[in-house]
Amino acid sequence: MSGDRPRPECRHWIGPEGRHCRAVDGVRFYLTGWCCPLHTPRALQGLKEFEPGTAPPPSSLPLSPLSASRIHDNRAVASGKRRSNPAAYRAAQAAVDHRKDLNL
Repeated sequence: MSGDRPRPECRHWIGPEGRHCRAVDGVRFYLTGWCCPLHTPRALQGLKEFEPGTAPPPSSLPLSPLSASRIHDNRAVASGKRRSNPAAYRAAQAAVDHRKDLNL
């Protein structure tokens, strides 16, 4: 049955020629639909495609708002302004107290 299915083809509209690209080699699905390597979103912007398996190192990424808020959460829990279980309260107090010792 899988042989009966048509192969995906590039659905990029080539305006001056008044037709779709319809290439079938190297076609991948993107949010915009099926695209051949010439009509990927990055190719249409004039940018080079990413190499497979390459990603920026985590240290070069900006700090997430969620991870940044954990620092403030520990302070709020340690001060008693935010509710938590007893174990989390003691751990937050230890983390905050440890930081105060470094500042002296």
